[in-house]
Amino acid sequence: ALLVTTVAVTDLERGRAFFADQVGLRILDEQPFAIRFGAGAGSQLSVRRGQPNVGQTVAHFEVADIAAAVRDLLARGVTFNDYEQPKTVDHIAQIGPARGAWFSDPDGNVFGLREGPVPA
Repeated sequence: ALLVTTVAVTDLERGRAFFADQVGLRILDEQPFAIRFGAGAGSQLSVRRGQPNVGQTVAHFEVADIAAAVRDLLARGVTFNDYEQPKTVDHIAQIGPARGAWFSDPDGNVFGLREGPVPA
């Protein structure tokens, strides 16, 4: 079955602008209480009005070239979170055989980018 990640935002219009315009996701469906985005490779993200999960990674995007994805999102105005553990360099951290980077939506939900082997 298709698994859809759902995140809560306090302002649905602000969330719409962030995920559509800055992150570049395609709107699949829009209702007064939620917006569903296409997130690539058949995955979807639902954004609904509610209490955000501030400071927690709620989902990550598997990408083929994390440096290019970071550059693209920076150009769209997305701000990346830098950490000491795992240590980020140019917004990217090495995590075992994978590399990761993180950014927050306007409500503080954290999203990651991940490049590396996908567990089977």
